Amino acid sequence: MVKHWHRFLTAGLAGIAITAFAEEGVTDDSILIGQTVGVTGTVASAVKEMNEGAHAYIAGVNQRGGVNGRKIVLRIVDDKFLPALAAANAEKLITQDHVFALFQSRGTPQTEAILPLLAAHHVPLIAPSTGGEIFHTPVNHWLFNVRAKYQDEVGKAIEHFATLGIKNIALLTYEKEDPLGLDGLNGFNKGMAAHNLTPAIVAFFPRLKPDFKATAAKLIAAKPAALIIVSSGKNTVEVIKALRAQGGTMQIMTMSNNSSQEFIKDLGPAANGILVTQVTPAPDLVTSILGQEFEVAAKRTGATVSYAAMEGFVSAKVLVEGLRRAGRHLTREDFVLALESMKRDDLGGLMVDYGAKNHSGSQFVEITMLGKNGRFVR
Repeated sequence: MVKHWHRFLTAGLAGIAITAFAEEGVTDDSILIGQTVGVTGTVASAVKEMNEGAHAYIAGVNQRGGVNGRKIVLRIVDDKFLPALAAANAEKLITQDHVFALFQSRGTPQTEAILPLLAAHHVPLIAPSTGGEIFHTPVNHWLFNVRAKYQDEVGKAIEHFATLGIKNIALLTYEKEDPLGLDGLNGFNKGMAAHNLTPAIVAFFPRLKPDFKATAAKLIAAKPAALIIVSSGKNTVEVIKALRAQGGTMQIMTMSNNSSQEFIKDLGPAANGILVTQVTPAPDLVTSILGQEFEVAAKRTGATVSYAAMEGFVSAKVLVEGLRRAGRHLTREDFVLALESMKRDDLGGLMVDYGAKNHSGSQFVEITMLGKNGRFVR
């Protein structure tokens, strides 16, 4: 009887030891990844396409047996594009669902709200869908960016206009208290100074309940030749429509966070001629390895062929590569070190670069234009 009890106790202690050394969210055959993102709300259409792209890549990996013998399980919760809800969702995913890592949050204030949880619980966040400077400087040990910075996109836009001889450039962005608005302003000021240009006008509007007609009238009155809009989703659509409805003929450029197919559809006829900066190669560029991989995966899963979907695809590829390099004995710290070992890694047409003092990922930015057929032209 005593011998039997001793064997039971020993087995129990062994089980406790195994559990103690196992990383949260990791089992023998699965890795649980959490995502809080605006499934509903003003960026829902772009999020849908972005997640389709991520799913297309992860589904293919799982179909081939997963990463080091484990399949990736993605748990997605809706934060309605609200910062407070994003933070609450992230806390639940970490403390109650016990995810191994977080993946692909959306929005600057939403991701900023999550930051304290990463440090408090030592949980990585991979590929936030935001180009906010705050996520690059200073380097956050637990956060890995993939896409380029918003400020780089704004700088590229100014460079494009200046090269064409357009000097009378305006900016419309969110109020300076908004993190995206501040990035838009800082990027604009740096870019204009680099080309010795004076702004036609710098205008701000609130993220919540903006007056589109009044904002459009103010911009038109300044008579800019070109306008850079740094805002998101429906706000960008509605202000462009208001500008065109009031006779605004300036060249308009907006940013990659507005590059979904739904964005084009919502703009309707106003889409023609709008310039959009992009942070990934074209999703239909089958001359690249990345484009070929995306084409196959999108056909298999029915993913939308769009820049937003390509961003999700690339983000998932970085996530998987980090997990692969971390090996079978998977810990969060080993995962971080594995990602930091990706130095100038070519994903098939997009370069990502990490290190202990660099979690920025990609610097890729290019400019596209929306044609009459509703397609992006490079």
